[in-house]
Amino acid sequence: MSSNELALLIGGAAVAGLVQGISGFAFGMVAMSFWVWGIEPRIAAVLTVFGGLSGQILSAFTVRRGLSMATLLPFLLGGLVGIPLGVMLLPHLDPLRFKLVLGCILVVFCPAMLLADELPRITHGGRLADALAGAVGGVMGGLGGFTGVAPSLWCTLRGYDKDLQRSIIQNFNLAALAATLLAFIMSGAVTSDMLPRFAVVLPALIVPSMIGARIYRGLSPLMFRRVVLAVLCVAGLVMIAASLPATLGYR
Repeated sequence: MSSNELALLIGGAAVAGLVQGISGFAFGMVAMSFWVWGIEPRIAAVLTVFGGLSGQILSAFTVRRGLSMATLLPFLLGGLVGIPLGVMLLPHLDPLRFKLVLGCILVVFCPAMLLADELPRITHGGRLADALAGAVGGVMGGLGGFTGVAPSLWCTLRGYDKDLQRSIIQNFNLAALAATLLAFIMSGAVTSDMLPRFAVVLPALIVPSMIGARIYRGLSPLMFRRVVLAVLCVAGLVMIAASLPATLGYR
């Protein structure tokens, strides 16, 4: 492992851990923005899932307010359907165009929502609509690892208070990332050469994740909403930046 790779691993894990500690999601998106510059894609994909799952496990012990299993369950059930569906669709869809379209949607709507004094609140659809949001999150996880985007946006539009929204996002991602890591292990994607990198990523994210959780507890509901929308907007920009050149033929 070179010094450049070591620095990228530590820096990416630390910043991603901080963002995930605050928002409850987005470890992979943030870490990849660092790791794309020097980490082999095969290794980076596994490390993002491992790091995100590790951060979510840590958050489960540091941020535990607002959990409602009755509200969370439809998201989880939807995710269980969506993850294998996304994996099945992956060979038949163009993931770059999928990310490009989704990124454009986020970049258009999230800033508008961010600037609005008060968001319209979606109250219809019930648990079926929540399960659909979870399924979309699962599909997106199977296609590109962005499990938290759809549930986070949906919870914001639902108008959930910050503790309930955080608990849904956090626990949904915990389950989705655990399932994804298990699939990686069973498929042989996790190899022995990754173990030293796991040993770098895990300690690098612990303290920033705890700092992020402390920042989260001090946020007002309005500020938390703004943080989530800002992270979603950045997620859209990252998707566009990653997919547009290849979509246009500049590989």
